[in-house]
Amino acid sequence: MDKASQNAQNIVSMSDYMPETGYGALAQVEAYWEALRAGRLVPKRSEVDPRGIELVLENAFILERIAPGIARLRVAGSHLNDLMGMEVRGMPLTSFFAPAHRRTIADTLEEMFQTPARCTLDLTAPAAISRPALEGRLMLLPLKSDLGDVSRALGCLVVKGDIGAAPRRFDVARHQFDALIPGAEPTTLPAHAPRKTPAVQAPSQRTGFEAPQTTFDGADAKRPPYLRLIKSED
Repeated sequence: MDKASQNAQNIVSMSDYMPETGYGALAQVEAYWEALRAGRLVPKRSEVDPRGIELVLENAFILERIAPGIARLRVAGSHLNDLMGMEVRGMPLTSFFAPAHRRTIADTLEEMFQTPARCTLDLTAPAAISRPALEGRLMLLPLKSDLGDVSRALGCLVVKGDIGAAPRRFDVARHQFDALIPGAEPTTLPAHAPRKTPAVQAPSQRTGFEAPQTTFDGADAKRPPYLRLIKSED
């Protein structure tokens, strides 16, 4: 990863960590991020040292938010290159997903950056010719930029099974948000969960200084005369 030369205090040894079977790389990246966080809301991007996660670098990556719902890969491990069959640096994260699920990823990115929140997504890829079915998991952990805004993310992607013919693109089976606010409860949503829209308040429920809404009906409106006579006394 870039900015590899960092102070030794940013290196957290994970050599003694016993990972969960299958998705241990995600647990190691999350443990490293939590160590950098050290009780703060979000750690800084400049504090990330690749030596702290050297055992799982192939699964790790760094994202940069460039527009609402759009984040590109600044650096990425070899596992991500293998999934796409090419160098993925500079590509948007949505490139890894089927078109029908890219809106879900865009919304997830905004949720992570704006809340901020840690996000975990369960992924699937259907079987096809020369492409066996796959399942995987993606974790996104927010970071601050040098300017202090939450616009970077440390991520980890693990896909189990033979990749087959690249590129492989995924569907989102489930996604979970864990807001980094004391007392907040994790939110788990199925794929394509409907977004809530604010309810329209009935007239009888309006209070305070709210003015009643009026509607315009072209048939009832009185039009001003086309010409107006101005009388002058001069």
